This record gives sequence, C-alpha cells and structure tokens, in this order.
Amino acid sequence: MEIEVRSENEVTVVVIRGSVDGLTAEDLTSSLSSLIQAGQEKLVADFADVDYTSSAGLRALLATVKESRQRGGDIRLSAVRPEVMRVLQLSGFSNILKLYGDVRAAIASYAA
Repeated sequence: MEIEVRSENEVTVVVIRGSVDGLTAEDLTSSLSSLIQAGQEKLVADFADVDYTSSAGLRALLATVKESRQRGGDIRLSAVRPEVMRVLQLSGFSNILKLYGDVRAAIASYAA
C-alpha cells in the first residue's frame, strides 16, 4: 500500500494505492491519525486505486471516522471501486461513511 497526501481548499486529500488489509491497515490508521492530530480534520480518502479492503481496513476507516468527527471534521471516500464498494455495503459501512464519485465532489461537500 502507498499513501500520498496533498492539501486542496483546506481539505487534506489522502491518495491510497493497493490493498488495505491486515498487513497495511495499521500504517493507514497511523497516517490518518497523525493528520488529524496535526489539525487536518477534513479528510478525503481517494480510493480509486484501492483494489481490496479487509475487516482490518474497515476498522482503520472506523477509527478515523470517530477521531475526525470528535474534532469537528470527517473523512469522505471518493472513487470507490465496485469490489471495495461491495465490502462497504455488506458491512454496513456505506451507511456510516460519506461516499462520492470523485475527489472534487468529496472536497466540494465540505463547503455545503
């Protein structure tokens, strides 16, 4: 898994590439938590290049949602691939997370 971070319009975009599973979820949790603790509570996770997520990946997302919302922010997912979307839907996470078709839409949602 690779993580790239950039800022756009006061929103932190986290581009994730690869699988989010038992081997990589802890790194993702740590990276996202560091951003939140540094005051970057408005996050967009670009999932366009995430081909798989396991329950460990779901736990990483849940921990991030809780931490960011406690600080007045949120994490929004964008460009989720069908195979990952299925996992989110089956687990009920599609009801917890805010999902958008692309990064631009996810960033714009913070202004609304």
